[in-house]
Amino acid sequence: MILLYTTIALITLILINVPIAVAIGVTSMAGFLLTSGPDALYDMVIKLYSGSTSFPLIAIPLFILAGNLMNTSGISLRLINFVTALIGFIRGGLGMVNIGVSMVFAEISGSAVADVAATGTVLIPEMKRRGYSRTLAAAITSSSASLAIIIPPSIPMILYGAIAETSVIKLFVAGVVPGLLGAFLLMVVTYVLAVRYDLPRAESFDLGHVGRTFKEAFWALTMPVIILGGIFSGLVTATEGAGLAVLAALVIGLFIYRDLDVSRLRRTMLEGVSQTGVVMLLVSTSAALGLFLTQAQVPQTLAAQITEITTNPLIVLALLNLLLLVLGMFLHGAAAIILVVPVVMPLVNAVGIDPIHFGIMVTLNLAIGQQTPPVASVLITSCSIARAGIWETSRTNLPFIAVLAFVLLLVTYVPEVSLALTGYLD
Repeated sequence: MILLYTTIALITLILINVPIAVAIGVTSMAGFLLTSGPDALYDMVIKLYSGSTSFPLIAIPLFILAGNLMNTSGISLRLINFVTALIGFIRGGLGMVNIGVSMVFAEISGSAVADVAATGTVLIPEMKRRGYSRTLAAAITSSSASLAIIIPPSIPMILYGAIAETSVIKLFVAGVVPGLLGAFLLMVVTYVLAVRYDLPRAESFDLGHVGRTFKEAFWALTMPVIILGGIFSGLVTATEGAGLAVLAALVIGLFIYRDLDVSRLRRTMLEGVSQTGVVMLLVSTSAALGLFLTQAQVPQTLAAQITEITTNPLIVLALLNLLLLVLGMFLHGAAAIILVVPVVMPLVNAVGIDPIHFGIMVTLNLAIGQQTPPVASVLITSCSIARAGIWETSRTNLPFIAVLAFVLLLVTYVPEVSLALTGYLD
């Protein structure tokens, strides 16, 4: 009953437009007061602090800052120019450029919203000018941006790893194959639609132009190598890799490309602080709610009730996917992870599901949730740039959502798709 009352309270507060972080904090405080009395608020305050200061979570503000620095230092634009020269000659090539750039950007920022903001402002106007409908331009940009939370490094994976107490490095490795597979299938869908709508090629192939744009983008392309190479080699942790991303973006923007001056740097840092404040307030209040639910034995009770019905991992996986898909439509990714993972982890462990496998499932569900209204944070950002209607774009986006759903089902029921590479880390 506690879980039911907590859910009703949260939904009620969210429906009356109370910010999610505030709604979670108020619900947590009410729960502690009603079940344990005022003295329990001391525990809540301690959890608010400790829940947002763990070492792995330091990577979040650093990756947010790195993404913002890329947007203002010319790094994103040079990446776009290089990928355009490389694959823009294919029919529908500009749409594929969008997907390709998102893959590269994903390896630096770990944020889908940062991805769509960086690539969309440059590519969507150009796609519209070349004959793409505004809804198709918005749909391709939105769906490809969600690769940023599947391909490492990924902010949701960092959150999941911290809460589930599992290896972030293994989560990053497990995301490589699903991310690359998703990107390839998105390109296939883009090509099919390009043929159907007779969309043009972005530009003819010119080896000389490829060489020039590669030379301009060379330093930008070193960033994924530095970050992922350092993390996967074991030289740095995911958090230290985020610090490397910021340092690399600063050095490249200030001293190599020289597109980043003091005023832009100040504005970028202020934006990063603002975005970090929103995320970390959500993290801290959600940690307090997790403490309340744990003390009330809600996760353990839920796990026991479901295992009484079935212990078949395939059925449990289906139920978990359904839960995550529904929540993903109404909650932002960080909120969904922090609210759901502590509750369901006892169930995941009880039926023998690998926590790394489940982490990739969570990430893919959130990627779909970013594309499905009413919340759909990435889709809404893309639509605002394209000046396209959300519901019209959602219909256009269905084939791309189907790709993400196919990858989710494949990962769910063929765990080797995500876990095969992690074996090399043991």
